[in-house]
Amino acid sequence: MAVSAPSGTLRKPRLKAIRGGKASPAAASVASALRTIEIETEGLQALGASLAGPMAEPLSLAVDTLKAARGRVIVTGIGKSGHIGQKIAATFASTGTPAFFVHPSEASHGDLGMITRDDVILALSWSGETVELKNIVTFSRRFAVPLIAITSRGESALGRAADVVLELPKAKEACPHGLAPTTSTTIQLALGDVIAVALLEAKGFTAHDYKVFHPGGSLGAQLKLVSELMHKGGRMPLAPESMLMSDAIVIMTQRSFGCLGVVDGKGRLAGIITDGDLRRHMGRDLVAARTGDIMTRKPKSVKPAMLASAALEVLNASRITALFVVDRGKPVGIVHVHDLLRAGVV
Repeated sequence: MAVSAPSGTLRKPRLKAIRGGKASPAAASVASALRTIEIETEGLQALGASLAGPMAEPLSLAVDTLKAARGRVIVTGIGKSGHIGQKIAATFASTGTPAFFVHPSEASHGDLGMITRDDVILALSWSGETVELKNIVTFSRRFAVPLIAITSRGESALGRAADVVLELPKAKEACPHGLAPTTSTTIQLALGDVIAVALLEAKGFTAHDYKVFHPGGSLGAQLKLVSELMHKGGRMPLAPESMLMSDAIVIMTQRSFGCLGVVDGKGRLAGIITDGDLRRHMGRDLVAARTGDIMTRKPKSVKPAMLASAALEVLNASRITALFVVDRGKPVGIVHVHDLLRAGVV
């Protein structure tokens, strides 16, 4: 059976799973991939069991220590642990905890000056015996800078020196030779996420706070507020309950939102009239009717502080194209699905 191919290219037959009784290269790769996922999943399950057991108290202490810090979180590590450390530092920084990565070798050549007594050091080393970490660990002890260790050996040099030890479970590497850091780095990364999420929750870090650090790109668009995209003032299609539909239809046509908000005597949103309502009530008596007779009561609405992405979900779920933005019962704006799409909200 031929597989589909882009126009203008030759179609090649799919590889057979078995050739001469042997697994094809594709089948072997898939088997290897599934084996890797299985082994790393076992490592994550072991981490979960440890967090629910012996690591529970140290984790709580680590989060409390990081939350209480008046300075920054200094993340350090060498090799693959260093790469994971850089990601952890970036996650901290983007979720409201000032943090940066200090390379242990550079620390020994002047970068120790980047660390203050108000900081907290988070050091990663699977063995806990990484020689390059010696000077930064010694510095932390000399100046009483709190030290949190992530290691698989609590009795190691790093573990013995640390104020808090997060001891990782012994995990089988996915590497068939048991050499290349694979499962070990996966659970290091997962533990970093665990700490970052627990810390942002402890600090009460919100999506609005998150937006401050992510103003650009598609993520920035998702974090825009409805109040930033809504039309307000004279752009809103509004009419009182007593208005004749002959006049109301003119307002609907001029504003071009496909709907009309109907307000009561106190200016509160009482209902909505949509193009669909007009079609349902089409007849000789429509233009002589009052908006209060035609409107649909209790229309869906959103708050000004709602995330634009959440407003888009409401529009999609309700299969409507516009929402009135209401504050204390009164309409303060209207947002159309096209406004959200133009802003990059998806």
